[in-house]
Amino acid sequence: MSDADPSTLPSLSRYESQKRRDWTTFGQYLKNHRPPLLLSRCSGANVLEFLKYLDQFGKTKVHLQNCPFFGHLHPPGTCPCPLKQAWGSLDALIGRLRAAFEENGGRPEMNPFAARAVRLYLKEVRDDQGKARGIAYEKKKRKKPQPPRLHCSTATQDINGDRFKHDGSGSGSGSGQSSESKGTLVLGSNLCGSGGSMIPLSVLN
Repeated sequence: MSDADPSTLPSLSRYESQKRRDWTTFGQYLKNHRPPLLLSRCSGANVLEFLKYLDQFGKTKVHLQNCPFFGHLHPPGTCPCPLKQAWGSLDALIGRLRAAFEENGGRPEMNPFAARAVRLYLKEVRDDQGKARGIAYEKKKRKKPQPPRLHCSTATQDINGDRFKHDGSGSGSGSGQSSESKGTLVLGSNLCGSGGSMIPLSVLN
C-alpha cells in the first residue's frame, strides 16, 4: 500500500504545530533528566525546573535592581544583566503543555502544568519582569452585564391603529371609550412610573 499523499492530509494550525513541538521538547527534557523522569511521576516542581532551564535560551533582557537601567522600558545603553524567557512566552507555553497533557491521556486533576506552584511562579515572573523592564501588566476587567431597562411609552396604538395618549383614566382622548372597549390594556404606574402605558390585547393573546 502506498503512503498517503501529504497534500491530501489536513494541515495543522500554527497553534497545534507549536503545541506538538512543545510536547516533544518537554518529553525530551524528561528523558535527558538525571535521573530520567516519567511523565506519570512528573510534578509541578519538575515543571518549574523545566521553565528555569529554558531561561538559558531566552532573549529578553531582565535588569537587576542594582542596574542603572532598572525600570526603563527603552534603556539608552547596554548592561550585563541576564537574558531570560519573557513572561508572555512562558505563560503561552504552559497553556499549550497543559492542553497537550490532557490530550495525551493525562487526568486533569493530575496535570502538573496546572499546579498552584506553577501559577504562582508565572505571577512572580510577570511582576518581576514588569518592574525590571518598566512594563505594567494589568488584568482586563470584565464588564458587568447591565440589567434590561423597562421602556414605557406615553403613546400607543389601539387595535384599530388610532394613536392616542393615556390620560391616567383608562380612556383615549377624544374617543369617549374605555381602554377595554378599544381592545387595550392599561399598565399601572407601579410598573411604568407615573402615567402608565397601553398594550394592545392582541399582543397578549
